[in-house]
Amino acid sequence: MRRYDFKRGHRKSEGDIEVIMRELFGNVNLENGKLNSEYKGLEKIMVWIDNKKLAVETRPRNVSDAEAIDTLKIWNEFLYRVTGYTSKERKKKMSKS
Repeated sequence: MRRYDFKRGHRKSEGDIEVIMRELFGNVNLENGKLNSEYKGLEKIMVWIDNKKLAVETRPRNVSDAEAIDTLKIWNEFLYRVTGYTSKERKKKMSKS
């Protein structure tokens, strides 16, 4: 499980996160308070808010290189739209921890 901070003033509600997931991943369902979905190279995507942070659990799936690249692009877009941090900013933040 990974936890991501929200950029100041960028916190999203569960409803907002669900809308973004539907736009990017297509299907989303709510189960035990967690939003669940899947997308090409990600067999399982579970998202919820835990102590004012975005908590995420994923399970990868073997796919072609092209699908893996597309999955990474969409995943980074999802995290950017939800947290407000780019992949570069998230990497920098994690290296400080």
